[in-house]
Amino acid sequence: MHILLVEDDEALATSVAGALQAQGWRVDVSARGEPVPRSLAQDAYDLLVLDLGLPGIDGLETLRRVRESGWLQPVLVLTARDSVDDRVAGLEAGADDYMCKPFAPAELVARLRALVRRHENRREGRLALAALRFDPQGMRAAIGEQPLPLSARESTLLQYLMTRAGQIVAREQLMALVPGWAAGTSDNALELQVSRLRAKIEPGGVRLRTVRGLGYLLEAADGD
Repeated sequence: MHILLVEDDEALATSVAGALQAQGWRVDVSARGEPVPRSLAQDAYDLLVLDLGLPGIDGLETLRRVRESGWLQPVLVLTARDSVDDRVAGLEAGADDYMCKPFAPAELVARLRALVRRHENRREGRLALAALRFDPQGMRAAIGEQPLPLSARESTLLQYLMTRAGQIVAREQLMALVPGWAAGTSDNALELQVSRLRAKIEPGGVRLRTVRGLGYLLEAADGD
């Protein structure tokens, strides 16, 4: 893989780059966010690892510019900002994953591998997260090779959530998926539907979290 690492702490950048290069990956390092969109357009990078606390334009603005440029490859935010608000802001700006400092290099490598697998699955029309699989064509789910029976409504919710794994999905977005829901379905009814889906899919190594006041977040169970 070819990775662009954006980190202004020289010692940390050297350490992270070394851990990634030990996997046989090519790593380029930038200390600022301004040149990142142009760099991504010029070279065939597979991943962007992005710090938020950068000099000049910060990581969030860098990420917004990257996504506005049309770059679709995975982005992992690597930062000391660990509040829920910061994580939400990063995901909403276009990050695929969010990892807080300090961190174990082995976990960083594992997360980057998972991001690439997920991206490849999406590109090929498959949806996968941990052991959970979903076939959008047949609207069928499975955990590993074991079929997972779902109702039509549960399948609709799961497909939408899996296409946005790692991102917070607002309650209103889920309500709009099913005709007739938005007008008359209560918060409790939606939470009940989500609770039933959660119980079915979590044995597949995923977690469907309720983020108070914001919506729902589907992620791998080891996502923290």
